[in-house]
Amino acid sequence: MNRIDRLSAILIQLQGKKIVKAAEIAERFNISLRTVYRDVKALQESGVPIGAEAGTGYYIVEGYHLPPVMFNREEAAALLTGEKLMEHFSDRSNRQQFSSAMQKIRAVLRGSEKDFLEVLDENIAVVRNHTPQLDEFPNRFLTDIQQALGKQQVLQLEYRAAHTSEFTKREVEPIGIYHNNNTWYLIAWCLLRHDYRNFRTDRIRNLHITNSSYDKSKHISLQEFLERHNSEPAPSHTYKVCFSQRVARYLGSQKYYYGLVEEKADDQHITLTFMNSYPLEYFARWILMWGNDVTIITPDELTERMQELTRQLVTHYNI
Repeated sequence: MNRIDRLSAILIQLQGKKIVKAAEIAERFNISLRTVYRDVKALQESGVPIGAEAGTGYYIVEGYHLPPVMFNREEAAALLTGEKLMEHFSDRSNRQQFSSAMQKIRAVLRGSEKDFLEVLDENIAVVRNHTPQLDEFPNRFLTDIQQALGKQQVLQLEYRAAHTSEFTKREVEPIGIYHNNNTWYLIAWCLLRHDYRNFRTDRIRNLHITNSSYDKSKHISLQEFLERHNSEPAPSHTYKVCFSQRVARYLGSQKYYYGLVEEKADDQHITLTFMNSYPLEYFARWILMWGNDVTIITPDELTERMQELTRQLVTHYNI
């Protein structure tokens, strides 16, 4: 990227946030902090009213606005791809908002870009496997949750936990949302439980934004919550097994899922060492599926469990 393009991009970045740290600019464009200072000074000298707060960052003085930004062809294509993904991975409220935003974007595109998007629209598809709907409440509250997050407002909701068929009324202070395994989750401080809770949005029957506000700075961040609750425990088991080369090629990514740390191969066999925190039973049942193409080296407890599982199978099938 040449300097003129970078200066324009920095100006757009500054207009997109209230405060932008110099380190953010440096990271985005892979430049040094000294270059950031020079670029910002060049913008200031050209008449752009950029202010600075020591130790905080840069900002554009209130009242100054850039002319409408035009999207290039690649950016428009990326937004179209995002629209396709939003149709499947967002909820009803967000899909409507994103579709409305895309209509506005299309309206300001040049004629050639509009034609390009029309052709591209017919040739991009997102295909998902249809799984049974386990909950009768489709996701439809993301827009309200986002509004509460942005304005730091307390939410009232009716929620059904996984272990019960009854609904409880909760007041929560939201700290973030995330998407995992085809489901959106709301992370919030629950005023009923006096602790952080993880709410599946498809188990929310009703949701209401209250007039009560809260101080988000008193809570942990979404990233801190995810790191605290999703961090892998330290490995507590070591397993060493030997597979025949005949089946080793079928292990695929499974061996990494079970914590592969060492792999040694010869012409006939491949010896794998795993370290994980899974219960021995969990690992044993995975090994069992490979039949006599796998030999356990250590530990003895794994061998003993495999012998017991084999006896159970013999009894079950009356062999």
